[in-house]
Amino acid sequence: MCGISGKLFFDPTRAVEEVLIRRMCQVLAHRGPDGEGTYVNGPVGLGHRRLAIIDLSEAGRQPMTNEACAEQSRSHGTLWITFNGEIYNFPELREDLLKRGHRFRSKTDTEVILHLYEEKGVECLNDLRGMFAFAIWDEKRRRLFLARDRLGKKPLFYYADHEKFLFASEPKAILEDPDVKAEPDLEAIHHYLTYGYVPSPYSAFKGMKKLPPGHSLLLKDRDLEVRRYWKLSYTKKRPGARGQGPGVKSEEELCQKLLERLREAVRLRMVSDVPLGAFLSGGIDSSVIVALMSGLSSEPVKTFSIGFEEEDYNELPYARMVAKRFQTDHHEFIVKPDAVTVLPKLVWHYNEPFADSSAIPTYYLAKVTREHVTVALNGDAGDENFAGYDRYVANQLACRYDGLPLFLRRAMEKGAGLFLRSSRPGSLRNRARRFLEAIAEEPRRRYSRWLSHFNTQRKEELYTEAFKQEMEGLDSVSLLLEAYDASDAPDFIDATLDVDVQMYLPDDLLVKVDIASMAHSLEARSPLLDHRFMEFAASLPSELKLKGRTQKYIFKKALKELLPDEIIHRPKKGFGVPIDRWFRKDLREMAYDVLLDHRGLERGYFRREAVQKLLDEHCQGEGTWHYLLWNLLMLELWHRMFIDGGKGGFETRPYAAQNPCPS
Repeated sequence: MCGISGKLFFDPTRAVEEVLIRRMCQVLAHRGPDGEGTYVNGPVGLGHRRLAIIDLSEAGRQPMTNEACAEQSRSHGTLWITFNGEIYNFPELREDLLKRGHRFRSKTDTEVILHLYEEKGVECLNDLRGMFAFAIWDEKRRRLFLARDRLGKKPLFYYADHEKFLFASEPKAILEDPDVKAEPDLEAIHHYLTYGYVPSPYSAFKGMKKLPPGHSLLLKDRDLEVRRYWKLSYTKKRPGARGQGPGVKSEEELCQKLLERLREAVRLRMVSDVPLGAFLSGGIDSSVIVALMSGLSSEPVKTFSIGFEEEDYNELPYARMVAKRFQTDHHEFIVKPDAVTVLPKLVWHYNEPFADSSAIPTYYLAKVTREHVTVALNGDAGDENFAGYDRYVANQLACRYDGLPLFLRRAMEKGAGLFLRSSRPGSLRNRARRFLEAIAEEPRRRYSRWLSHFNTQRKEELYTEAFKQEMEGLDSVSLLLEAYDASDAPDFIDATLDVDVQMYLPDDLLVKVDIASMAHSLEARSPLLDHRFMEFAASLPSELKLKGRTQKYIFKKALKELLPDEIIHRPKKGFGVPIDRWFRKDLREMAYDVLLDHRGLERGYFRREAVQKLLDEHCQGEGTWHYLLWNLLMLELWHRMFIDGGKGGFETRPYAAQNPCPS
């Protein structure tokens, strides 16, 4: 893993300053502590911070050039690349390129990308299997080529105006350019309040964008073209066990193929020249990764788990069960998250407002893991592949009510709001309330309601009149509806999985893990996100993923000989922290102080009485608004860090560090 950055002036007579590229690199030092490199030549400058994983020698230094300058000065290359990620099939690609006459000076995957680009141009992306974000400066064609991996595991931001183009792994590196002003993008904030993250291609910073997953960007002169090169398809279904006739596969055959493909994905991700281990939560996804790693390794797998004093959030007994079964070199830690201390660090590292509170335990898990290894495998994407979230079951159940008269469903909605309002988070009563509050919506909008922090009605109550007018006509739900429209899935279950792959997975879960791991210079690898494995999962009939109320049906069946029943059939448990309690105790004073402070209210977004109502009702036990409050708190702290305080200063009260260090 690494941090990348760069700048290009459209006017070829202008020169990029190397000092700027170095500043951009230095602010990304946590992503690559093992070295720094720059390439500056007239109007173009590329920067790189290295976390050495494959070929630890100086031959792996970046920015890297092609063999055209092997015997010359480094400044005479025809191609230059700065690359973040891992290409897992690079040995096969390298062998093929050698047969075609290409010469190599390193054993890195970076150099393979360069030669593959020489061979195939922008179509080289079709051959790459892995996670990546990179930029190639093509001197002969005078063009810049950027690309991001298919699922969005590695981030890539860019900024363009009439005279220049900048890119980086994180927005804060782009903000090192004094000509780029840190201003909030109000539309992005509007969408953030709904989803709890800023959806691609938006960025929280005005003028910046994210390159979406599965897309590339080609820039020549001032002509900027963004194109999609890959999207997951759900149409080519494998014959399922319920069918009859030739070509039909039994469930046992599909289970065997599933395990074979996942084992291959794990094997590819165990190649490393540095110590390697795995996150182990005790859930089915991380457990199967550890199980397969153990079968592929001659040494005990190093596993890492964290637990909490609050029993509702502690999964260590399950992690121990898996560690014992596979005789891993197990490390576990009980953490006492100090939200007030860790918040400035999270705001600094996440760059944008980010309201997924599971970023806190993920941050701590990455921290303790990095003390032992440099690479860690995880179980991300099992739920999106095989319908593992409770909301997928709720979708199925809600469809049964769609035949009821609308007036009756509206009455059910109203009753939920009146009688189930103060239910405890996670309780059956609370789930019933959330379920019924959206029962009258059509299925796609109902799903958006379940995913939303601030829905349209709550925004109406929260926004000032001026901000309402500013956002008039901008429906955040339309982003999710567009994702449904873009799906080729033949049924609602697969279409909903596809929507989560397009939005929730890359913009929330993968951001959470990438930032938390890179904050501690730890590389996270995700076998269940292997694009070929995901294509296989997408090809399975949806009724083999969600069978009645059984989530991950075919996945669980495939693992029955590999994992204990207690792991396979245990209820899903989120990786969270008790923020509902924090807002009533530890965070109470801070929340009132920050959210009702004149600085935040003078931004003109929110009505003071609406914010105070949320705080009062939650703290007095009259409502469960912790997700909404966390959303608002992270937004305000982001403003203080990046908008009010400039590039890196965290203007705050005594309860936060003034200059949060990278880790």
